[in-house]
Formats: sequence, structure tokens, C-alpha cells
Amino acid sequence: MSKNSTIVTKGQILNAAEKRFASLGFAGTSLRAIIREAGVGFAAVHYHFGSKEELFIAVVRRVAEPIVKEQLRQLTILEESDHLPSVSEILTAFVTPPLQMLQQGSEESRIHAQFMGCCRTELHPVHRRAEQEFRRIEQRFLYLLTKVVPHKYPTELKWKLDLVVAMLVRILNKIEESEMFSENYPVQDIDLLVQRLVNFISYGIST
Repeated sequence: MSKNSTIVTKGQILNAAEKRFASLGFAGTSLRAIIREAGVGFAAVHYHFGSKEELFIAVVRRVAEPIVKEQLRQLTILEESDHLPSVSEILTAFVTPPLQMLQQGSEESRIHAQFMGCCRTELHPVHRRAEQEFRRIEQRFLYLLTKVVPHKYPTELKWKLDLVVAMLVRILNKIEESEMFSENYPVQDIDLLVQRLVNFISYGIST
């Protein structure tokens, strides 16, 4: 098998797996269904990923990588600033990248978003492994928050940041049902959505 065909096959498997996992979750998705969707043989899945769990984590990494990279870019700007950022600025850098997936308005971006929502609500041990892909960047955001809101205990801020994550998960996991993305609230208005979320969350973080 050539390098190019290997890459294509791996991409087919990842695309099929993400679509299935996004709609049916880890437990509701079988390798057989993924193989059928991808149009490949079981040997190809075993060769590239080894197991359904490893395939799931590979999808998590593929979807998470650009989000975490953009969060890191925005966080670094705040960290290197000559002044301490506001809570609103920190939260904007945190919530914007995952929600920007919706701005493309494509079927692929909606699947990415829905998968992002469901991967963080899976049962253990899959949930724990998925969380590891986001833990480091979230710890950095938490550290900056402790500097900006020094009167709050780190454990309290961690709990509140976890609630922010839960809110994002809810939004991403319920895209198809949400009125936020109807004709009255198109996906192009992500900046407005971010602003409203940040305004809502900032008070809870600071007080």
C-alpha cells in the first residue's frame, strides 16, 4: 500500500468514525458500522488504530488539535501582554475557538462540533482519555484566572471553569435542536454568541 493510499484510507476511517460517534456516541457505534461507512476492511482499522477506543481517541485528537492550537495562540497573547487581562478577555479566548467551528456552516463543521460535544460526555474510561487532550490548555487558562481573580480559591475557579466547559459541551452537543442556529440566529453571528456567553459567564467567575 502506498503512502498516499494509506493516508486516504486513514482519513476515510476517521471521517466515518467521527460521523458515527457524533450521532450515536461511543457505546452506540460499532466497528462494523464504521467499516461499512468508510468502505474499508476490518484489517485497515486494526492496522491504523488497533481498537475502537484508540480510534475514538484519534478522532478526539484530530478535532481537538486546531481548537487547542487557537486557544493557545490567543492565551499566549494575553500572557505576554504588559497588563493583566480581564476575565472577559480570558473567557473570550477560551470559548471562541470551539464555537468558531460553527461559523463555516458546513456539514463537516457541524459534525466536528457535535462530536466535540459528545466526546466530553462519554463514560469512563473513554471520557477520561478524551479529557486529557484538553487538560493542559485548561490548566493554563485556570492559572491565568488565578492571577486575575486572586481573591478566589483555585479550586473554586476550577469548578467554575468546569461549568464553562459544560456549557460549551451543551451548546455543541445540541446543535441540531438549538434555536441559537436558526434563521433568526445564523451561525455567522458567532462573535455575538461569544459576547453574550462571556457577559453571562464573567460575573459568575468574578463573584
